[in-house]
Amino acid sequence: MAILSKIRERSMFLILVIGLALFAFVLDPSTISDFFNASKVNEIGEVNGEAISRQEFAEALDAYKAQTGNSVSEMQAAKAVWGNLIRQKIYKNQLEEAGITVGDADIMNKLYETEFILNDPRFQTSNIFDKNKFKEFLATIKEENGADWKNWQNYMFSLKNSLEKSAYDNLVAAGLGASLKEGEAQYLTENTKVTGNYVYVPYTTIADSLVTLKQSDVKNYINEHKQQFQVDASRDINFVKFDIKATPEDETAIKEAVAKLIDDSVTSANISVKGLKNTTDYAEFLSENDSDLTLDNNYKFKVQVPQVIADDIFNGKEGDVFGPYKDAGQFKLSKITKVVQLPDSAQASHILIPFVGTASADASVTQTEEEAKSTADSLLVVLKANKSKFGELVKQFSSDKGSVEKEGFYDWFGYNRMVPAFRDFVFEGKKGDMGVVKSQFGFHVIKIDDQKNFQPVVKLATFGRKIEASEATENTIFQNAETFALALANGKKFTEVAKESNLTVLPAIGLKSLDEVVPGIGSEREIITWSFDTEVNIGDAKRFDVDGGYVVVTLTGKTEKGLMPVEKAIAQVRPILTKERKAKLIEAKINGATLAEIAKSVAQTVKKATDVNLQSPTISGVGFEPKVVGAMLNSKENTVVKNVAGDKGLFAFEVTSKTLPTALPNYDSYRNRIVNQRKNKTFQMYEAIKKASNIEDNMSSFYGIQ
Repeated sequence: MAILSKIRERSMFLILVIGLALFAFVLDPSTISDFFNASKVNEIGEVNGEAISRQEFAEALDAYKAQTGNSVSEMQAAKAVWGNLIRQKIYKNQLEEAGITVGDADIMNKLYETEFILNDPRFQTSNIFDKNKFKEFLATIKEENGADWKNWQNYMFSLKNSLEKSAYDNLVAAGLGASLKEGEAQYLTENTKVTGNYVYVPYTTIADSLVTLKQSDVKNYINEHKQQFQVDASRDINFVKFDIKATPEDETAIKEAVAKLIDDSVTSANISVKGLKNTTDYAEFLSENDSDLTLDNNYKFKVQVPQVIADDIFNGKEGDVFGPYKDAGQFKLSKITKVVQLPDSAQASHILIPFVGTASADASVTQTEEEAKSTADSLLVVLKANKSKFGELVKQFSSDKGSVEKEGFYDWFGYNRMVPAFRDFVFEGKKGDMGVVKSQFGFHVIKIDDQKNFQPVVKLATFGRKIEASEATENTIFQNAETFALALANGKKFTEVAKESNLTVLPAIGLKSLDEVVPGIGSEREIITWSFDTEVNIGDAKRFDVDGGYVVVTLTGKTEKGLMPVEKAIAQVRPILTKERKAKLIEAKINGATLAEIAKSVAQTVKKATDVNLQSPTISGVGFEPKVVGAMLNSKENTVVKNVAGDKGLFAFEVTSKTLPTALPNYDSYRNRIVNQRKNKTFQMYEAIKKASNIEDNMSSFYGIQ
């Protein structure tokens, strides 16, 4: 009983112990470790010890998308935001060490200099920028704490980053000076000329078959030059495409169906339906018959009509029907509904009167549509009485800033240059006509100044039906893709199945985790995500639905982040090592103390190089050889130098003379050039700092890729 009593007294303690024991039994040690380091789960990167959380990245991504709208893709936005976050945190460290701070006053002063703010009428008093109005605006939207304030906060934050970066870059640039001695050295280096003799043994004199390279050689080279061979994780795939395309039988069926729409027909309910030949309601005809084209009421010049039918159209008359003809992936019928003569170019002047809500209206526009129309009509009355006032009224009333200085005049422009209402008045009217038309920009008071090159134009009612695969064809193509994937699932090799099916295998090499486009397929994130799935192994395959069909994909290679694998680096390393080995083989052949003896030992001749310098480091008869020219400039006169490895071969040379340039009174121009070159390279500074920073990049985990 005493024992039971003790158990009852400590029951909660025992429950806790048993619970933890069961918890420990279910979870492995790594899971327990992760449980106590849960904060790591919310981190997708780190810069010099400072974490980048999922929330920070997500908020920055949302802000970036709000600014850019739909102008960039998801992955483009993600890469830009990630780069910005890395840059901010790197500069933050540098700014703190340099003691640079940018305060609210600095940001406000920069805002006061920003053009779009200075020119915003909301912040002006008597057309002059008013700081107080701008401050009031910011205070109001801050209190409302809505989307506007968020946008301004994001803008001011980016402005702060820009100011900090500029301040840091300027500070560094200020310390990038140069001495007069450096200027003098630069002058001498560029203008010293050497003349001498040389023996050149091209690497091509050694057959490639004489050079043997092993994988271990490539591996050693990679290990000795690790910085040059650092790569991000990537995947290689092969794929076959199953495009959903119309068969010849599908095309015939579509063409025949379109042809039946020319003449009248009778339905099963004995109702007569007009064909294109006899109808006059073309918009209704196109709609009722499910045309893939809508009615286009614009006149067409001959060059604008499909070439396949243009001659027939312009030899036809009003009411003629042409087709079916094949154009732009459709079978079409075209009926001439009108034929007139129009100019292909015109000159016109206009006065633009906007109203609230039009595309050209800024905050200063307050008049309503009715008021704007009344103004335009009044101006037309004045101008009809006295055309000479046009330029004066343009300057007084027109909001089209691009033409005000030219008194509203637009020089020769083509038929499709202007908005439809403006165009129709100018091209369908007569020279000298004036009138008022309405467009999305407001009311235009127009004067037709001139017209030229009159020619026939037509209006066409065109029915179009896309040439698409039938349902039966789509089903066949889907079945072909499924059969291919099933054969792989049953153990057959990808290339064998493709050969049996007469399909072309296409590769996509080096896909990165944040890529969007698969070359040869298009924008397909699903395929890239699949290829990086940790459970997908080399040789695995899967069918994917893609735009316009299906693809079956197989994973052919995995490259993890770090040093480039030997098999991928060999193409880059082989030429380098081959040159080195050939140079050694040529060195072994060289014999003699003079150039003549050396030339004889390698079956070459002694040649002359005259006035060679580093400003143009080429050797006559060989080409661009900066290493060799540099060696010549630094060698002693009348001394034979052997075994200088150039870009194209091995050299031996003897400099016979050096010509130094005339001394200058001062070397300021050369010193200043060095200073400017150094300052211009400050943009490379960030990459150098970034390279020296400790960056952990797991941004792909935000998109489910580990």
